[in-house]
Amino acid sequence: MLVDLLQLFIPRVIKWAVDDLAALRIDTPGILRYAFYIVALATIIGIFRYFWRRCLIGTSRRVEEGLRNTLFEHVQTLSAGYFDRVKTGDLMAHATNDLMNIRMAAGMGLVALTDAIFLGTAAIGFMLYINTRLTLLVLIPMPLIVLATRVFSKKMHRRYQKVQESFADLTETVREGFAGIRVVKAYNGENQQARKLENISMDYIEKNISLLRIVGSFFPLMLLLSNFSLAAVLFLGGRQTIYNVITVGDFVAFISYLGILTWPMMALGWVTNLIQRGAASLDRINKILQTRPQICDVFAPETIDRIHGEVVFDDVAFSYQPDSQPVISGINFRLEPGKIMGVVGPPGSGKTSMLNLIARIYDVRQGQVRVDGIDIRKIKLQQLRSQISFVPQEPFLFSGTIRDNIDLGSQTKDLSALIRAAKEACLYETIESFPKGFDTIVGEKGVILSGGQKQRIGLARALMKRPAIWLLDDPISQVDMETGMDIINYIRSMAGKHTIIIVSHRLSAVRFSDQIVVLKNGRITESGTHETLMSYDKYYAKTFRLQELEEAYNAV
Repeated sequence: MLVDLLQLFIPRVIKWAVDDLAALRIDTPGILRYAFYIVALATIIGIFRYFWRRCLIGTSRRVEEGLRNTLFEHVQTLSAGYFDRVKTGDLMAHATNDLMNIRMAAGMGLVALTDAIFLGTAAIGFMLYINTRLTLLVLIPMPLIVLATRVFSKKMHRRYQKVQESFADLTETVREGFAGIRVVKAYNGENQQARKLENISMDYIEKNISLLRIVGSFFPLMLLLSNFSLAAVLFLGGRQTIYNVITVGDFVAFISYLGILTWPMMALGWVTNLIQRGAASLDRINKILQTRPQICDVFAPETIDRIHGEVVFDDVAFSYQPDSQPVISGINFRLEPGKIMGVVGPPGSGKTSMLNLIARIYDVRQGQVRVDGIDIRKIKLQQLRSQISFVPQEPFLFSGTIRDNIDLGSQTKDLSALIRAAKEACLYETIESFPKGFDTIVGEKGVILSGGQKQRIGLARALMKRPAIWLLDDPISQVDMETGMDIINYIRSMAGKHTIIIVSHRLSAVRFSDQIVVLKNGRITESGTHETLMSYDKYYAKTFRLQELEEAYNAV
């Protein structure tokens, strides 16, 4: 505001100089004095402009940083079901393009808005001081500007939202293409991917051109209306100068003020552009921030110091969508603390879903899952998961070091614990063979490692913790038979110390379990020990014999 105010005094200095020149009552030192006034004002304006740019633009950067952190932290609280529905590229677009638009609205948008209101109002005040009638004539186009801004801003908002949605699709296509580049190359799919991106890029261009028709009309309209005012001043103000109603200096100052007023009128168009971009982006961000996690703590969660490890499923049913068929239904079992349970069954029978329910990755639709006699929905979520180690079927590795990936969640920084976990997962010798050992960079999704190595890192990550419950989803599916048996023998040695539920397609990996359940079509069809199930001569017994024959054949 101070910069704007100082700018308004420059036309006053010019008025004094012109009036003195027109009256021939000024000499060279007098002209130098006026020139010095202008240079002094310009210098002060320059200094203050530097500071306001630093403050306002810096603040907009802090707004962006704070909003990005808020968005990231909130997204991490959302339930797994949310990520089943939302594309990763859409979230990336929110965290990049949308936040940039909000930053621009909070930075230069605020500057332009301040200029449009304060500088414009003050300029009109100075013009009224010179000549009221002339000022009122100049302001005739102002209602048209307000009306145009109102009409155009609504259209801008809708079209900016469509542009941002198209940008999200574009981002997701690029991300997916790069993430799956090895599959694309293996199937010579480069041209197909390029055409797919080209089609989405064309849609993005069309949405932007549609927006440009509005923005491209708005700015020239503002300039046109401003020039109408300039033409009116030139004609009417010139006549008043000829008839000595106003002085030549007043006429020059009036035109200068009109020039100053032109920027707020233009800024009104620019700020509308920035604000509408920011508003459309903020609407998209707010939809995420207003999304509440489906899985969260109840009002007064039960606080427990330590879980002993009893796991009970009481008539449990679950489906990924409320209106879809249940993935599992009618599941009942009780697993005592320190016992081992094996879960087997054909693909798609609900084995992984059952493990997800225990860790509350998803919540049951019907029935209860109880730990130590307490419905897990009543246990504080962080405390529940701190007592569970979960090894998923497809382990995810971050692009840092092996050390970072194994130490995820434990935060111990204890080398001896790291080595112990690596040895228990039959991984230590492999890590030692790498030049940098635990500090080896694994690359995106562990690209430098084999499937078995990635799986064992995921297992070592779980073994770093010493929780009450271990959930192991096919932990040896990608390792050789010998390594697999070493891992299984270690798991067997943990009996009595941890409650362990192990899912496996290799039935030899669960034959030692205290209890084995067979899932088929989401229901338990068989239950008991290995000997009991073999006597039933059903799915478990037939599959076990087939796998025995296969292993014997491979051994030969």
